[in-house]
Amino acid sequence: MRSVVLIPARYASSRYPGKPLVPLLGKPMILWVAELAARAVSAENVYVATDDNRIASVVEGAGFQTVMTEKTALTGTDRLAEAAESIEADIYINVQGDEPLVDPQDILNVRDAKAANMDQVVNGFSWLSESEEPSNLNIPKVITNESSRLIYMSRNPLPGFKSSENAPSRYRKQVCIYGFTRDELFAFRDFGRKSTLEHSEDIEILRFFELRKNVLMVETKPGSLAVDVPEDVAGVEAALLAAANSSPVVKG
Repeated sequence: MRSVVLIPARYASSRYPGKPLVPLLGKPMILWVAELAARAVSAENVYVATDDNRIASVVEGAGFQTVMTEKTALTGTDRLAEAAESIEADIYINVQGDEPLVDPQDILNVRDAKAANMDQVVNGFSWLSESEEPSNLNIPKVITNESSRLIYMSRNPLPGFKSSENAPSRYRKQVCIYGFTRDELFAFRDFGRKSTLEHSEDIEILRFFELRKNVLMVETKPGSLAVDVPEDVAGVEAALLAAANSSPVVKG
């Protein structure tokens, strides 16, 4: 089976315009992500799906492939569905363009989980670190059943608890690596709108609930940090430096 990584990247982010091109240690963030994805599936299987020529120019200048998509895509997954029309593959792995610390092995783990569960959407999760606040609305929190199937995802600190004795000592967060088939991407897009829960939480994976599609959550290594707002840049750059000093996998 052919597996490809599709990286959605739009310029007009409401919280951080131009985010894919923000320099991290002197390199545009989208290139950090593309290079790490290439280490997992090789460069010929990596595509950046974008609606902006500035992003496309940077990506192509670094030797990566792009697919131009419409600016009207509701979410990154809708953008991937459009890109999948012109890319033949069995498994489409969505790696968000704001995850410059993504582990290539986690991409492969999501791919393998999808290959073993082609009837389910696959998504990554990890445990919040001590420096991450469960109350941070930029971090979607994950609830699964005991079979690792997604029950709900919220920007609020969930699961809840009746008393302090039942309070969880650790919370789980979404890591934006997904595994889809083409049919799943098309069904998501053809729903035609954001679902009620999706709109309420601003978490696109929740649309699959309306499609009666199971979502299997796969644990990834801790330490993934996303750039959601400008204030996140310093912490991510520090993490990139730490990773570069401890492992050859993530070098600027």
